[in-house]
Amino acid sequence: PAPPPAPAVAAVEEAVVEAPPPPPPLDPYQQYMTAAMRASGASAVFLGLGSGVSPPILSTFCLSTIIGYYTVFGVAPALHSPLMAVTNAISGMTAVGGLSLVGGGVFPSTSAQLLGATATAISTVNIVGGFLVTKKMLDLFKRPDDPDEHPELYAIPVVGTLGAYGVAGMAGLGDLAPVVSLASGLCCIGGIAGLADQQTARLGNTLGQSGVALGMGVTLGAMHPDPGTALQVAGLLGAGGGAGYMIANRVGPTELPQLVAAFHSLVGIAAAATAVGEYVHLVEDGPRSIDAVTNVSLYLATWIGGITATGSVVAFGKLNGNLGSAPLALAGRDQLNMGMGAASLGAFGLFLTNPSPETGLLCLGAATGLSGALGVHMTASIGGADMPVVITVLNSYSGWALCAEGFMLDNPLLTVVGALIGSSGAILTHIMCEAMNRDIGSVILGGFGEAAKGPAMEITGTHTEIDVDECANMLKDASSVIIVPGYGLAVAKAQYAVADIAKTLNDKGIKTRFAVHPVAGRMPGQLNVLLAEAGVPYDIVEEMEEINDDFPETDVAVVIGANDTVNSAALEDPNSLIAGMPVIEVWKAKQSIVMKRSMGVGYAGADNPVFYKPNNSMLLGDAKTTCDALSAKIRD
Repeated sequence: PAPPPAPAVAAVEEAVVEAPPPPPPLDPYQQYMTAAMRASGASAVFLGLGSGVSPPILSTFCLSTIIGYYTVFGVAPALHSPLMAVTNAISGMTAVGGLSLVGGGVFPSTSAQLLGATATAISTVNIVGGFLVTKKMLDLFKRPDDPDEHPELYAIPVVGTLGAYGVAGMAGLGDLAPVVSLASGLCCIGGIAGLADQQTARLGNTLGQSGVALGMGVTLGAMHPDPGTALQVAGLLGAGGGAGYMIANRVGPTELPQLVAAFHSLVGIAAAATAVGEYVHLVEDGPRSIDAVTNVSLYLATWIGGITATGSVVAFGKLNGNLGSAPLALAGRDQLNMGMGAASLGAFGLFLTNPSPETGLLCLGAATGLSGALGVHMTASIGGADMPVVITVLNSYSGWALCAEGFMLDNPLLTVVGALIGSSGAILTHIMCEAMNRDIGSVILGGFGEAAKGPAMEITGTHTEIDVDECANMLKDASSVIIVPGYGLAVAKAQYAVADIAKTLNDKGIKTRFAVHPVAGRMPGQLNVLLAEAGVPYDIVEEMEEINDDFPETDVAVVIGANDTVNSAALEDPNSLIAGMPVIEVWKAKQSIVMKRSMGVGYAGADNPVFYKPNNSMLLGDAKTTCDALSAKIRD
């Protein structure tokens, strides 16, 4: 192939920055002492829990957390978006807590019953909508030569299990509820584990649906409702399921992040409503009848539910464009957060004293208000670049809220599912933070740009601009091409044009692949879903770690709508706003082409030296318009 054209402008004169000296090796004694102190802290926590929590449910919680930890680490990065959707659906098991309060005939007759009905209805929105969205995403990854699948056949064991449970109960042959609940929890675990691979991902979604169906079935079987209450339950499940179905059917892959955020808010509302309703129900026999573990669980479910609900609403607003992506920077921001945290602890302490029902409700109201305000403020203070982390944190919160419900109701099934989702969200948060070289504390407490240690490296020189014809010639003259999509591609809805470019190049014998950064887009795995929607085979879409070493042997790297994830300053400038962040090293290709609307900075606010490197060219304009024109030129 012909060599790329020489740049028409002067090369960049970049400052030479000496690498910082490596840190001294850690003292082995200090390493072991730190580990021992952590183990001592964990032991103290378990001893404290063991003094009030029954050993079976404590064991269930611990084992489920560990299982969730290792299961999520096995999920393929390309399937992180379906993982978020399926855990969203499973977290709709908050309906189990809501159903425990439903009663009063056709319509609720008490405040507790009304709160339970509310939790049941909105949880069902999550269940139906979450599983349908997961199915839609996973179907995008299907290839024409994949064998036929018949997930509907899994209704046989589900119906058979619930039928046996019902027959055994009516015939007095024993209570099979614990066994069915165990099967439900195992199916939910299998649902997440199935997402470890493309070949088993759709089976995983089916197992998740089976787990939730078994859990809901065993809960309904234990209710023994009168005809009026049964009609109310049917109406709640039907209305919630219908709403979830309609919402999921209207949403495309580009809107997935905001949909996930909206569904998280429903989990938070359901958890808080169930906790308050359960307290109202329990104090009918007097506040002294509530044990310490239940009190702690009631307050935590309310508090976590509040921060999840409002934080998710703000995240939805940022992702949907209703709110600006810039972080809110109020004076005394940290002091404000600490004040609300201290007030929450004060209300918590008062609640644990088993006060009068009126005071107890005031404490739960304070928990809801303070955690809600904290959720609004903390999420609004986080910039758009950190949204992938925010989404995973909220996912984790929803799991822990559900887990608190499990302790509150002494329900091992909710404890299993909640710990599973909480730990999975925590692991995804860890993965996202690693991909951004960030720690969770810095994300929650502030946006990019606060860790710079000095003036950023000065970038001099000018950039080279090319047009569509020149870009098409570079691609047609290449023997290998790597395309790096970013969030700009999603916003412009250019995935179909990009898929057509890749197919045309591959048909011409030009090896073309995609490189996806873990935090490209606004939720984990969003770009993988968009490319799958456009028909890009998943076996030519590679992760950053898999493909970075291939750039020196690549003729042309094309960046479409990405900035921070390909910014060389992360590796070249220790004072950069994104210093240390792992990035896709497009500048190491023989020729790179960056397609953007303008020369502006990305969400992190850091200048990108790649734009001015001698082997880079800029193709400015709308991504979809440019890619459509480029696709037509390449086909000629």
